[in-house]
Amino acid sequence: MTATVLSGRDLASAIRAETSAEAAALTAAGRPPRLAVVVATADESAAWYVRSIARSAEKAGISCDVVDLGADATAGAIRERLSELSADDTVHGVILQTPLPAGAALEDLASAIAFEKDVDGAGPLSLGRLVAGLPAFAPATAEAVVAILEHHGIALTGLRVAVVGRSLVVGKPVAHLLLDRNATVTVCHSRTVDLPAVTSAADVVVAAVGRAGLITAEYVRRGAVVVDVGTNPTEDGGLVGDVDAASVAERAGALTPVPGGVGPVTTALLLRHTVRAAAR
Repeated sequence: MTATVLSGRDLASAIRAETSAEAAALTAAGRPPRLAVVVATADESAAWYVRSIARSAEKAGISCDVVDLGADATAGAIRERLSELSADDTVHGVILQTPLPAGAALEDLASAIAFEKDVDGAGPLSLGRLVAGLPAFAPATAEAVVAILEHHGIALTGLRVAVVGRSLVVGKPVAHLLLDRNATVTVCHSRTVDLPAVTSAADVVVAAVGRAGLITAEYVRRGAVVVDVGTNPTEDGGLVGDVDAASVAERAGALTPVPGGVGPVTTALLLRHTVRAAAR
């Protein structure tokens, strides 16, 4: 058996088309949407992701400013820039790209992003409202995981889902989004005892730890759905996920590819959030 490929490209294309139309209408009305991405890292996978956002924004008719503060930026300098962008009426969405320099923590700095401009749902108010089931922009990567599953007709109600990773960017928010769809969710992490035993009992496995090839066939129940959130750069300039696709594809029922799975949907959702923030 070879796993069905759960591509995100068609879904991302549909979201981008809708977003482009909304952006054009806003621009015609004198409110051109504008996104700012604050970067303070030399991480290659982050650089690849930011370039992807900027290219996609341009195609969608959204201005995108990449604000590179350098990998040695202090927490104070990052917070100051986030506050300035939040106060700028011409900026509608603000993203703080991770990873961050030593001494700078996302959970501390994201609070400097105005709630209405927090298009990647990183701030404590956004995350709190997400957990409470109140309107807020969800972290785009977490939202993309659920969007891909729903796009491919995978009904989550009653399914057992193992989320591998507990970050505020993906693991914890995706767990809440899955709970909202009536899935039964187990969040796994570095101290989970016998991780393969936990994940191989799940109907759906979401891999979001940032470790290339961590999830192999032994981690997956035959016929399970596997969503690979990892984007790990290779020496030849490519990307690989957290899933060992070659072995898992022979056991899983369905698998998202890297690249071409969660990534393009994440970018498309960020742009959708930016346009909707501008429309407010």
